[in-house]
Amino acid sequence: MNFFKKIFGSSDAASDEENESEYGGNPIQNSHLSIDEQFIFNFKKNGGKFLYCENTQEVAEQFENILEENDWFENEVLCYEPALFHLLEENKLLYISPRNPKFLLASCENLIADEGSILFSSKQIRQDKPNELPANIVIIATTSQILPMKSDGLSAIKRKYERDYPTNITTIKYFEKAKEEDFTQYGSVAKNLYLLLLEDL
Repeated sequence: MNFFKKIFGSSDAASDEENESEYGGNPIQNSHLSIDEQFIFNFKKNGGKFLYCENTQEVAEQFENILEENDWFENEVLCYEPALFHLLEENKLLYISPRNPKFLLASCENLIADEGSILFSSKQIRQDKPNELPANIVIIATTSQILPMKSDGLSAIKRKYERDYPTNITTIKYFEKAKEEDFTQYGSVAKNLYLLLLEDL
């Protein structure tokens, strides 16, 4: 059984509680975790929904499961990336000039382990600010995109785009409304976010 599936793949509440106690505390106390584990722990702590996929077929299946769970079939979707259009076409979702998109389907630049956030640029979200994006987001990323810190993500963007450097580099970190007033979330917009994480290492 795959490492990710073994530790994080179960949606069983009991295993979540075990993870909480095993990996409890803040990221500094969790420094014994690999960066993959650290990202997933912090991402889930921020309220993100994580789905591990071993191959592209599983990505397509999990995407359909998300559509079914939320009753998003035959809706409009915001998606700026031609490489993802096939998923929308297969599921009869409208993505050309959407007026009222139910969700954003996108890839990302990187996944940031120490804060459990997702790093975007204009390549995925054009010039949209986080508060202008739909409340629901589905992200498709790979395990090789997990990096320790935001500075690593910015360095990776510099290396990746030598000429056509993207703009609007931003992270989304909060995936559920704060249960109580939390000053660290002041000014941020909570998103209902699903991450389909494809194993590519």
